[in-house]
Amino acid sequence: MPKRILFVFTSADKTLTGAQTGWYLPEAAHPYYVLAPKYEIDFAAPKGANPPVDEGSVQMFAADKGFLEDPAVRQKLAAARPLAAVSAADYDAVFYPGGHGPMLDLASDPVNAQLASEFFRAGKVTAAVCHGPGALVGATDASGAPIVKGRTVTGFTDKEEELVGKVKDVPFLLESRLVALGGKFEKAAEPWQPAVRVDGILITGQNPASSKGVGEAIDKALSA
Repeated sequence: MPKRILFVFTSADKTLTGAQTGWYLPEAAHPYYVLAPKYEIDFAAPKGANPPVDEGSVQMFAADKGFLEDPAVRQKLAAARPLAAVSAADYDAVFYPGGHGPMLDLASDPVNAQLASEFFRAGKVTAAVCHGPGALVGATDASGAPIVKGRTVTGFTDKEEELVGKVKDVPFLLESRLVALGGKFEKAAEPWQPAVRVDGILITGQNPASSKGVGEAIDKALSA
């Protein structure tokens, strides 16, 4: 039986300023195509079916539009289950693509916090890229401490948020929050450069350029 991975998408389609948002196209597409040949992948989101894609990411990453047109992907998006209907026990890993959306719903969703905590406490790969680590801020280990505490992590940096002019669109800055939770935050030397960090079962990537690397790290962890 192939191992199973749960991709958890955001259901949020608006930022705090009312701008359109959602999940970020390459951050789902690149890991998916690394992993889909070897693993069973299911999709889930807080509100279930057809989680919204960030329209700006579709325009910016036109080369990845095939993901949205892929019949298997379309079926998975249409069949995405609400988070309350999925169980960590059924999977070997969880992965959170970014986009600003996760900061607006997954970060504060108690159902998601419980789910992410269950993956981590069971020793299962817990992975996220860009703003995806925002979905992990409520997750705790068996002792009740944040799963990022004392662990090496990365994610969309405060500088990158400033550069895209989205500081007012999100309820908190991801880098600052991960540091406040005790995470050992590391980042690429320059904004937009890839950075992937693996600390045991916790796998994080900094930005869209890190997406394929996160997929490869998940594969390596599950193949070990």
